[in-house]
Amino acid sequence: MKKLTKTISILVLLGIMVGMLAACAPKAVDKPETPSVEEPAVEAPEETGAPFTIGVSNPFISSEYRTQMIDNLITINEEYKALGLTKDLVIENFDTDVAGQIEQIENLINAGVDAMLVNPGDAVALNQILEEAVNMGILVFSIDQEIEAKGVINVGHNQYEWARISAAWLAENLKEGNVVQIEGFIGHPANDLRMAAVADVFSDYPGIKVLASESGFWDEATGQQVMSDFLAAYPNIDGYWTQDGMAIGALEAIIAANPDPLPLGVGEARVKFLQLWAEMLKKDPDYKTIAVANAPGVNATALRIAVEMLLGKELDKSILSGQFGSTVVIDVPIVVTPENFDEVYKEYVASGKYPDSYLLDGIMTRDEVLKAFFK
Repeated sequence: MKKLTKTISILVLLGIMVGMLAACAPKAVDKPETPSVEEPAVEAPEETGAPFTIGVSNPFISSEYRTQMIDNLITINEEYKALGLTKDLVIENFDTDVAGQIEQIENLINAGVDAMLVNPGDAVALNQILEEAVNMGILVFSIDQEIEAKGVINVGHNQYEWARISAAWLAENLKEGNVVQIEGFIGHPANDLRMAAVADVFSDYPGIKVLASESGFWDEATGQQVMSDFLAAYPNIDGYWTQDGMAIGALEAIIAANPDPLPLGVGEARVKFLQLWAEMLKKDPDYKTIAVANAPGVNATALRIAVEMLLGKELDKSILSGQFGSTVVIDVPIVVTPENFDEVYKEYVASGKYPDSYLLDGIMTRDEVLKAFFK
């Protein structure tokens, strides 16, 4: 009996010790299931604020330039969307006046954009609303035109220099004679700079007399009508200066009227104009003109600059120039002259790769933008 009692006591003691050891041991924890996470296309750190919302304001759609501009912006934005850096563009794109463009900009502000690209229809009327946007922390760019609004960064070709190139070519080849001018929208910032350049060039050639200047509203058909009216009113025209798609209309008017001799004029770096140039060469092997590219791609380059600034990159202020000291100047990508016409024609017309409406273009790559404009 004593042995049994002793045995029971030992078993009880062992049981107590096992219990104590079990209490001291770490408790088993069920391992949670790893949630299924879809890997992003690229890393877009949250602290950058990406993906960004970028808005576009365009108050004039009745030109192939603006159509190609919008297409370029969408294409380049898709590149950044694939990187997880931007969302769909918020695009305000319709023909309107100053009041309507102010409404466009207000819509972009209300949409909560991080940056906006504005192609201004007036040199000064948008300054107040754009400065308000800047003060709200929105990154604002004036694309294609220079304006003076504080805090706004201008991006585009130097419109004065763009016009000076063809005006200087015309004046140097003409030396003297009667000329007519077909302007864009009178009072528009780009047109004002261009016409100032033309006037400055012609002032160095006292033998050149400007008979008349009319607006063709940057429209091909209107440009053709204006040139037809000029040819009827001034049978002694020696030369003409015009710009953008109106150059196509002007040359078509000349082909239709077939004046003798043909007035010397300037053109636009567009596929259709190159086709007309080739037709003129068939009639007259000595025919010559010039076509300076006004590339819509400068605006897509502005989008690249906007994204890099939103990502925290620092714009190199030393590269800013222009009449207000706030412009990122994009070089003209190509100038077509009699010397390189055959080469350009082969690439852009004979190849069949581009539609008649295509403007010879150029968009800087992301690496080119970073190297050229950022610290």
